[in-house]
Amino acid sequence: MLVSGLRSEVLFLASAATGDLVKRRAVGAYLGLAVGDALGATVEFMTPREIRADIGQHRDMTGGGWLKLRKGQVTDDTTMALALGDSILVAGKVCAHAAADAFSEWMRGKPVDIGHTVRRGIALYRQTGKPEMPENTFDAGNGSCMRALPVALATLGADEDAVDEANRCQAHITHNNPVSDAGTLCVLRMVQAALLGATKAELRLLTDHLIAAESAFRFDRRRTENPSAYIVDTLRAVFQALFATDSFESALIDVVNRGGDADTTGAILGMIAGALYGPTSIPTRWLRHLDPAIRDACRDQAQALLKGSPLCAATPIQAPMQ
Repeated sequence: MLVSGLRSEVLFLASAATGDLVKRRAVGAYLGLAVGDALGATVEFMTPREIRADIGQHRDMTGGGWLKLRKGQVTDDTTMALALGDSILVAGKVCAHAAADAFSEWMRGKPVDIGHTVRRGIALYRQTGKPEMPENTFDAGNGSCMRALPVALATLGADEDAVDEANRCQAHITHNNPVSDAGTLCVLRMVQAALLGATKAELRLLTDHLIAAESAFRFDRRRTENPSAYIVDTLRAVFQALFATDSFESALIDVVNRGGDADTTGAILGMIAGALYGPTSIPTRWLRHLDPAIRDACRDQAQALLKGSPLCAATPIQAPMQ
């Protein structure tokens, strides 16, 4: 399902999903991203052993961590996604120049955290005006994946090639690497499938498709702990946690307690699990502490991006979101 990427398959799924349900799942994906980011940031760069020694099991939103965040404060994972989403809404499509301009403004605002590869890509854009880094073997980080949710929402209902092109359009501003592209595209497909009602078993088929093309992503062996920002490490941890659990809460707790780049593994798993399980699956104790401005921005942008998607153009979603 969805592996072939035929638009007719997407619309077939959409016909079985009510407009309001798709909207709710889209909001769940965006809130899941932000919650996973804020929860994971507390234990970012810690090892599982350090987490157990200092906290026990990390399961509550407390802030702190190496960035000394407020409770419920998010990092670059969420704020870059919102910047990308704003650029799509203004341009009316995924546009490399619009996204690069948005990222440049985001960096000018002195974000709480910024990755080296992201900083380098934005700096090059400022110097050259070209919104694309040269392809680089060493740029297979997770920075383009963590912020990619707006692309999944804006291209819902588009064919596989269009989603792939939109993915590379935003990704290559900072991360031009085929392995990173493949991993991020898989996540986008998983989110889109979940929005339209796919089961967890059906999402597993999408990871199988990724592994068939890029065997490095195989995750059925040793447990991935202390995952790095390398997209392969990140997604191995995300996939293991997603498929070994049966709820949003248990999946998020599993992945962030692996430590390492925990804000990003939390954010990526959060967007997939939020789409899969829906917003009501996100624990109230996490949503209550999430930065209110971020919470509102995620809800508003999720609906606005979905409204402009090819899916809504083909099967208008008119039901109001309560």
